[in-house]
Amino acid sequence: MSLNSVNTNTGAMIALQSLNAINSEYAQVQRRIATGLKISSAKDNPAIWAIAQNMRSESKSLDAVKSSLQRGQSIVDTALTAGESISDILSQMKEKALAATESGLTTATKQALNDEYVALRKQIDTITLGASFDGVNLISAGSTGKIRALANTKASANIDIDHIDLSTTGTAISSTLTGLLGGVGSSDIAAIDAAIQRVSSALSKFGVGAKSLDRHLEMSAKLQDTIDAGIGNLVDADLGKESARLKALEVKQQLAIQALRIANQTPSLLLSLFR
Repeated sequence: MSLNSVNTNTGAMIALQSLNAINSEYAQVQRRIATGLKISSAKDNPAIWAIAQNMRSESKSLDAVKSSLQRGQSIVDTALTAGESISDILSQMKEKALAATESGLTTATKQALNDEYVALRKQIDTITLGASFDGVNLISAGSTGKIRALANTKASANIDIDHIDLSTTGTAISSTLTGLLGGVGSSDIAAIDAAIQRVSSALSKFGVGAKSLDRHLEMSAKLQDTIDAGIGNLVDADLGKESARLKALEVKQQLAIQALRIANQTPSLLLSLFR
């Protein structure tokens, strides 16, 4: 085909194709700069987009795992705080019971010691009843409250912390005296000591569970950070590089427009041949 034709402007066609290609690339670079992503949809790179999308789902699922672990932390922390108070109260109860074993006490003194002892024992039930977080109580009387925190995104593993009754009707404390007026013997003091030991054992179990929750939460947070960084490596745009490309494309775009303008002038120049 002749390049000197008024019917077909080959130069203009070539210049237009070049301009369209540059405009397409320019739009792509602009989109990358605007979104910060080199792969923002499946049509950019189907395989990489699918991998990134699956990993985003995994990262979002880890949010649920972390929330479950944090809820478990709050529940067990509440139980630990209450349990420590109960342990302190038992120590005070032992003090009152020991004082009541002294011979020669007046009736008024015995009554005062008994009143304090009974009040302390009642306070244990008040504490256990109030040691609830989000409707879960690990130490209340007869409760079945327990922790089953999510340990992975498949819901196939949990971190378990079971309920332990630390009320005055539970096996840990029920053997202690309900009052001191009936007399206090060495076996009664031993029963309070045993109760203190059982409460300490329960708190130790809660502490082990709390440590497990803390460690798994830390691991889950690190895992999520690693996944998010991996997604970034796959789909994030290098904004410095894209900015440089944008500047280069702007120059190429202007040159292509100039080339198209020159090509469009060619047919009119042919008229000069017939003058």
